[in-house]
Formats: sequence, C-alpha cells, structure tokens
Amino acid sequence: MNIILSLVIGGLYGAGLFMMLRRSITKLLFGLILWGHGSNLLIFVACGLVRGAPPLIPEGQTTLEPPYADPVAQALILTAIVISFAVVAFTAVLLYRIYRTIGTDDIDQLRASDS
Repeated sequence: MNIILSLVIGGLYGAGLFMMLRRSITKLLFGLILWGHGSNLLIFVACGLVRGAPPLIPEGQTTLEPPYADPVAQALILTAIVISFAVVAFTAVLLYRIYRTIGTDDIDQLRASDS
C-alpha cells in the first residue's frame, strides 16, 4: 500500500511541478493545488497508516492499547489543509488582479509590462 501511495505522491509532485513551469499563471494555481494534495498524502505515509481505534484512554487504565490512530498526523494534515487553502486563495486573488490589470495570464507578457 505504501508503494502505491508513494507513486501517487511522486506523480502529484511531478504533475504539480510541470504545471508550475508552464507559461500560464492559471496553470501555476493548479500546480499549487496538486502540490497541496501531494503534501497531505506525504504526511499520511510518513506518519504511518493505522486502521485502529481513536486515541482515547479507557477508564481505569493509564496507557493506550494498540492499535490506535496517531493524533499528531491528523493535526498535521488539518494544518496542511488550512495552509494549502490559504496559499491557493491568495494565488487566485492575485491571478484575478493580474488578469484585470494586464488582460492576460501569460508570464512572458508580464515581463514585458515591467518597463
């Protein structure tokens, strides 16, 4: 299972990088989205996938009994989702503003408008 997820993560990062290197800023936005999803899957694989009970200590015991889900991985994934959403939202607003100002999303024309 980890090998399949590793291939999917590599594919997401590769496709995201390919999209970010294109001439269109719109494709950059989609590349950022793919990178965000790849990062979420990477955290899942790095923390280990465990199908188990929630990490709650039963009454009368002092320790957890395995298998239990890792709460740190869940907190990291939630944080990564929020950060990814904020970056994508900021990039979308920036893309909209560039398109309204210049009338295109081609990076070569953005360089020509600097002078």
